[in-house]
Amino acid sequence: MRAVIAEDSVLLREGLIRLLTDAGIEIVGQAGDADDLLRKTRAHKPDVVVTDIRMPPNQSDEGLRAAQIIRHELPQTGVVVLSQYVEEAYVMELLGDDPGGVGYLLKDRIADIERFVDAVERVGHGGSALDPEVVSHMLGRRRREDPLSELTPREREVLSLMAEGRSNHAIAAQLVVTERAIEKHVTNIFGKLGFASAPDDHRRVLAVLAYVRSEPLR
Repeated sequence: MRAVIAEDSVLLREGLIRLLTDAGIEIVGQAGDADDLLRKTRAHKPDVVVTDIRMPPNQSDEGLRAAQIIRHELPQTGVVVLSQYVEEAYVMELLGDDPGGVGYLLKDRIADIERFVDAVERVGHGGSALDPEVVSHMLGRRRREDPLSELTPREREVLSLMAEGRSNHAIAAQLVVTERAIEKHVTNIFGKLGFASAPDDHRRVLAVLAYVRSEPLR
């Protein structure tokens, strides 16, 4: 797998490069600002980009904007965005209509090296990876016509882990149940959300989108 890393902090950038290189990921480019990120990504067309949201010159959302451009121009390149805090508007902008090939992680998550590397690899292969804190934040929301209202507590729990990008096998291990039990829950989720007839990968994407778009009551 080939990656481009964008982070204006040299120390953190070097740390990310070391972690991913040790995991067998080839770093084909590194950048300290959004413009350089776009140049390196267009030139190397990596499998995945890892970028901070806040980048020079304004330290606002330059990294997010670059990530959106990359998603549009190079849909085969996955994008993992790192953030200091849960910024829900940024999550929704990044996901757009398709969470495939997208990751949103808090920087603190880098300390869990195995899970961080797994998230980067998953996104590089077209999957999704949402930070557990983001998922937990969204799980607490409600809306007037909640599309998730018919789900049982266990089905919501399974869906929240799907939103993190977990496979059925990984969800079963997390909840200490059989993979067959998870498959049954996932089938029920698809049915209740009206996604009964579509390929499994597509239904997982639709289910995750329904989940993260659940809006709070006003």
